[in-house]
Amino acid sequence: MASKVYSSATEALAGLVKDGMMVMCGGFGLCGIPETLIMALRESGVRNLTVVSNNAGVDGIGLGLLLETKQIKKMISSYVGENKIFAQQYLAGELELEFTPQGTMSERIRAGGAGIPGFYTKTGVGTLIAEGKEHKEFDGHTYILERGLVADIALVHAYKGDTEGNLVYRKTARNFNPMMATAGRTTLAQVEHLVEPGEIDPDTVATPGIFVQRIVHVPNHEKRIENRTTRPRP
Repeated sequence: MASKVYSSATEALAGLVKDGMMVMCGGFGLCGIPETLIMALRESGVRNLTVVSNNAGVDGIGLGLLLETKQIKKMISSYVGENKIFAQQYLAGELELEFTPQGTMSERIRAGGAGIPGFYTKTGVGTLIAEGKEHKEFDGHTYILERGLVADIALVHAYKGDTEGNLVYRKTARNFNPMMATAGRTTLAQVEHLVEPGEIDPDTVATPGIFVQRIVHVPNHEKRIENRTTRPRP
């Protein structure tokens, strides 16, 4: 069986990237984002991407790098308030946005990973979110149909992983990463601590290795803070 571990993010992406594909990027804000894989995606020169991510990074960091080079055609996101380039491109008509409530987006990703093509939810009924979507009554309440999401590739970041792809996440970095790992036709994981099979307590595994096809060891991952808030020392 071929090894899942690749020597670099560029090698891990080789043969997978194509113009117009859908990419999922895990993390929340700047926490737990697969930044090394995002940088390699930028270097690949691939264009017209549809990117599914909780947010669009910030200027010069994370997905902000792909916005700078205009490699993203469309964002499916729930929060976009920290990126000036995003706002400029969207207002200029250069970037499409499918704005999705955060819980709905989470469930669309989970559904895609579980093989569920769609589901009904009350969230968004009576708002712009519901326009053009199927409405249905259940027990006297109106629901709208939301489609599950499956990406060509999913890029995730894990605190620890073994060479079989079993992954462990830490704290806020567990947002979106585990769900997206199940919803990519090919899932690539960048891992801070890479260990051999059997070294991870099975009870701590959030993503089983069957969902992960390619792994990159990123031991010196920089943990960025989006908005640093401090208080004076006594």
